Amino acid sequence: MKIRLDSVIKTFETFRAVHGVSLEIESGELVALLGPSGSGKTTILRMVAGLEYADEGHIYFGDQDATDIPVRERGVGFVFQHYALFPHMTVAENIGFGMKVSKVKRDKAEIAARVADLLRLVRLEGLGDRFPGQISGGQRQRVALARALAVDPKVLLLDEPFGALDANVRHDLRRWLREIHQELGITTIFVTHDQEEALDLADRVVILKEGKIVQQGTPQEVCRDPKDAFVMKFLGDANRLTGEVRAGIAHVGGAQVAAAGVPDGPVDIFARPRDLDWSTHGPGVAATVERVLDRPGERRVIATVSTGETLEFDVEPEQAVEKGEAGFVTLRRAKVFSLG
Repeated sequence: MKIRLDSVIKTFETFRAVHGVSLEIESGELVALLGPSGSGKTTILRMVAGLEYADEGHIYFGDQDATDIPVRERGVGFVFQHYALFPHMTVAENIGFGMKVSKVKRDKAEIAARVADLLRLVRLEGLGDRFPGQISGGQRQRVALARALAVDPKVLLLDEPFGALDANVRHDLRRWLREIHQELGITTIFVTHDQEEALDLADRVVILKEGKIVQQGTPQEVCRDPKDAFVMKFLGDANRLTGEVRAGIAHVGGAQVAAAGVPDGPVDIFARPRDLDWSTHGPGVAATVERVLDRPGERRVIATVSTGETLEFDVEPEQAVEKGEAGFVTLRRAKVFSLG
């Protein structure tokens, strides 16, 4: 099912949450809405679900204008962060609940067979008679997904589905959810503020800021070619230096960075920690080591440059670097954004 948002606006009493968002999601695509708190991602998801209504604009499911269709008639499956399972129902009863109350009538044997199929799909065979309080958080989230899938939704919507789980469980469930999506091919939108989660799971990432889309593309596109400083900073650690562009070259301290297409003038220069190199002799940006952080398999150095800006970068674990050491930082890769 293809989904299209056409200049959608949503305003609450005191603020506008979504500012004219237009977005197309292809049939079978898995798209992540990624952004900080207050960026409008959950409001967009709720409008697609029919839990909120757009003040302006339209939402299409295929060729059908679904903007004002009630939630029960949209054919969506919704998975919430905190499961929203019925504690007094067994796992099997939770999964089968939507089929029992659906307009499409099914007999008990058909519902039981469908529940059994879904328990196998989410790898919870043998747990159908347990109650939600008797299984783990990761298992409860699998039950919530099975319940959403039970009604054969046209669209699957996930609102920070792994936010309540610990890191190891989230990592396992991300891989599992991707496998489920590849098997079923349901058009899926999920909301997250976790960059790693979005980049691991999605076919396409839509980055939002203050109710507007600032960039969208494949994980490779948004990581390798961020279009502005916000995206650069939001998608992981980024060092910032101020410099100046002259004739397509950004100058910062004793270092130079290619800046094709950036107009002459003051600029911000951003570089990931892994894109900086350290040496005790130039050329480069003169810096002094403030701290050395040793971690399993890596070594992180924190240094300051003459302008007072702080840089973080990684060196080989065996490389000798000490607090107070003076040296030079070379920018192997960087992104340059005009301040004009």
